[in-house]
Amino acid sequence: MCDDLTERDNAAFFSRRDFTALGAGAAALAVTPGCIAQPAPDAGALPTKAREVTITTPDGTCDAFFVAPATGKHPGVILWPDIAGLRGAYRTMGTRLAAAGYAVLVVNQYYRGSKAPILETLTQWQTPEGQAKLKPLIATITPAGTVRDAGAFVGWLDKQSEVDTHRKIGTNGYCMGGPFTVRTAFAAPDRVGAAASFHGGGLVGDAPDSPVQLLGGTKAAFLFAIAQNDDARAPDDKARLRAAAAAAGRPAEIEVYPAQHGWCTIDAPIYDQVQAERAWARMLALYAKSL
Repeated sequence: MCDDLTERDNAAFFSRRDFTALGAGAAALAVTPGCIAQPAPDAGALPTKAREVTITTPDGTCDAFFVAPATGKHPGVILWPDIAGLRGAYRTMGTRLAAAGYAVLVVNQYYRGSKAPILETLTQWQTPEGQAKLKPLIATITPAGTVRDAGAFVGWLDKQSEVDTHRKIGTNGYCMGGPFTVRTAFAAPDRVGAAASFHGGGLVGDAPDSPVQLLGGTKAAFLFAIAQNDDARAPDDKARLRAAAAAAGRPAEIEVYPAQHGWCTIDAPIYDQVQAERAWARMLALYAKSL
């Protein structure tokens, strides 16, 4: 998860990197932190329709953004934002995924304490004001609560006319949302067929409810895309994920990307367009095979 250590890592990385090596999109964002990158339109992108929705969970009412292709039925996907929560960047990312043929629910993981958006950009998280807003909300999130939420989100998707209930549901998450994808697969193993974690934090631990310990209770295929600085801090995590997936008989693509924590989020100062597009393509391949 984004914390003081990852922020210091990323600041040091900025100070020494050759921006041209990461592509024009990343360089532009480094100059203007908080901008939302706009990748070129995808070939074959479908027209989409979107609406604001509310979902009843065991813990309250969650506000969310739902976007799907304008016609037809499609596999459902639950998208978990990073630490700064549901905002414009994740609406854009969700809409892009919908245009690829998925009915996407982008959730507000902080609904117990506040409606979204709480912050407008990821860079606001790095300010004292942003941290003062978010830290009390972060404290309201628990592993058990996320499992309850995920079950409610799956149930909600299955009632939508845009969702093809004959196909499995997918989930993708970023930063703090990365481990939530595993909890989603655990919450509804018969419905969730694929889970993709991008620079996810807290995936590996010894507690019984740690995501790495939950793989055996899922029926999904997994993608774990790991940031190079996260791997440097916890180099054994990838091996533990591989061992747990193998023991559970779960297909899992586990790779350390040559990019920093946060590289996939389009309003992150550390956004790396080249590596983000590669990770996006791997997610689409996972969904095409498993949903």
